[in-house]
Amino acid sequence: MYAERPSRLDGAVVWTRTVPTTAPAAPTRPVLPDGCMDLLWTNGKLYVAGPDTHAHPPGDTPAGATARYDGVRFAPGAGPALLGVPAHELRDQRVDLADVWPAARVRALTGRVSGAADPAAALESLALRHAADAPPPDPVLRAVARHLDAGRTVAETADAAGLGARQLHRRSLAAFGYGPKTLARILRLQRALALVRQGLPYADAALAAGCADQAHLSREMRDLAGTTLGAYAASANRETPQPSGSSTTA
Repeated sequence: MYAERPSRLDGAVVWTRTVPTTAPAAPTRPVLPDGCMDLLWTNGKLYVAGPDTHAHPPGDTPAGATARYDGVRFAPGAGPALLGVPAHELRDQRVDLADVWPAARVRALTGRVSGAADPAAALESLALRHAADAPPPDPVLRAVARHLDAGRTVAETADAAGLGARQLHRRSLAAFGYGPKTLARILRLQRALALVRQGLPYADAALAAGCADQAHLSREMRDLAGTTLGAYAASANRETPQPSGSSTTA
């Protein structure tokens, strides 16, 4: 079972995935790129999920086993300021938080989260405390993400941000893990899939999200998600939702 809620941290989402002991072992939907970074807790350890450029397989839970995964998914561009590491250094990676922060500090934080009655709430509190001491996310790059998510072109976004193409690309690598063109494709795919999950036909979802046509959306689905629209929609009907840009395994 997957559940999420808005976080008290601006733009973030707190999520939990629990696999009951009675759940049979079964394949689950891939975790798709969404331009976000996550702080994760599972099996008594803290991890960071970097921004993805392709689908990432979720963690497998054997039949009869119990697993719980908790995470805070940061808004695009917000994770690097809190974690203190450029997004591109963690692109397509799941790393131990101790590889990012001092090990002694991470041990103490891990103990707090693991000993909490609600690990997700404890993880959110951890993120809030560290966000208070971290520099704020770059407002220009937050605006870049909003413009691209609204379907504006990279050129229009650069103009609105007052940045040249090279500046925008360099700063996007640090904030999002990849350039603005890749981020625009990822956000467009997420918009289209959200519409598909609401029941909109593929062709209509493609046009509404900013694709040229259904064939364009299908190509993007294969390139970024490694699957087809039909296969993804079928798996979505079989399963409860999962966090789109986070993984349940490190």
